[in-house]
Amino acid sequence: MARTRDQDACPGALQVHRAADGALARMRLPGGMITARQLEALAHAATEWGNGTMELTSRGNLQIRGISDTAAVADAVAAAGLLPSPTHERVRNIVASPLSGRTGATPDVRGLVTALDDAIRADAALADLPGRFLFGIDDGRGDISGLRADAGAHVDGDTAALLLAGRDTGVRIGLADVVPTLIAVARRFLERRGKAWRVGELDDPASLLDGWDVTAPPGATWPKATRGPVGWIEQHDGRITLGAAVPLGVLPARTAEFLAAIDAPIVVTPWRSVLVCDLDEGVADTALRVLAPMNLIFDENSPWLAVSACTGLPGCDKSAADVRADAAAAVHEPADQHRHFVGCERACGSPGVGQVLVATGDGYRPREAPPLG
Repeated sequence: MARTRDQDACPGALQVHRAADGALARMRLPGGMITARQLEALAHAATEWGNGTMELTSRGNLQIRGISDTAAVADAVAAAGLLPSPTHERVRNIVASPLSGRTGATPDVRGLVTALDDAIRADAALADLPGRFLFGIDDGRGDISGLRADAGAHVDGDTAALLLAGRDTGVRIGLADVVPTLIAVARRFLERRGKAWRVGELDDPASLLDGWDVTAPPGATWPKATRGPVGWIEQHDGRITLGAAVPLGVLPARTAEFLAAIDAPIVVTPWRSVLVCDLDEGVADTALRVLAPMNLIFDENSPWLAVSACTGLPGCDKSAADVRADAAAAVHEPADQHRHFVGCERACGSPGVGQVLVATGDGYRPREAPPLG
């Protein structure tokens, strides 16, 4: 079903969202990749002009709330190299397998992420993509394809399945064709979208496949994961990745500064966690001892991994409750599935699996309808 507006209002670093608690800026991180210095710059911006925290989004991006000086934040983001194209800043939406090239018997897709980001920014027409249009590149382990990106590639050896809205189309392409194919799909979507924001809202998504041969059985989907890798993760090269879940996706700027001080590559995952990569064992051990007391979660059995929440009060005036406080209070209650607490029927940030609990002003009720795309 198509939306009623021609364009969505997803925020960026330049086009901010005016929330109840002030301006909100969102920084796109293709593949979730960010350097230590860039994270440090965002932490400084959050402290100087925001509310002192950063939020991790379900697309592996970062956002700052309660901004008092939007121009200063935009300048800081640009100076950090996180705004390579003002015209395309809201459409660089790429999720990718966060441990690709470091663990698992799957190809390394990090180069494809970089090439796709370059190709998006090089195509003037794609600046008009809705801010919710999502690209996905799964290295074959199945962690990203379940997120139902609008245009996706699921790699299998030296070929990839082309996905639309998370469903296998039956089209197979070589790895060298992944980027041009995803760009072509995005351009066709622009031509045929009408008022749709997502591929799944088109009357006939298959029309985007005109000219490609279907050579495999179509229709396959992948389960949607609700948690990312956490803990001590051994890489192929003998070095270590530390995976830290961030409770309810709220990262204090001071904690981000400690993460940046490790001076290692960082990946923000779509499951509101952070990977600090390529560490020598001694450095990883020291970092773990420092970070663990800072409310980061390194235990894969922690109940914090089974609870999430939208912004709620006071940040969203549509919310009927301070859902983050309520989710935190309920985290140790017995539960047999993931629980997502939301302040209204819009159910922002819902993971698509598990139970969505909607605030009523007098407790919570289960939400029966699926979350909005």
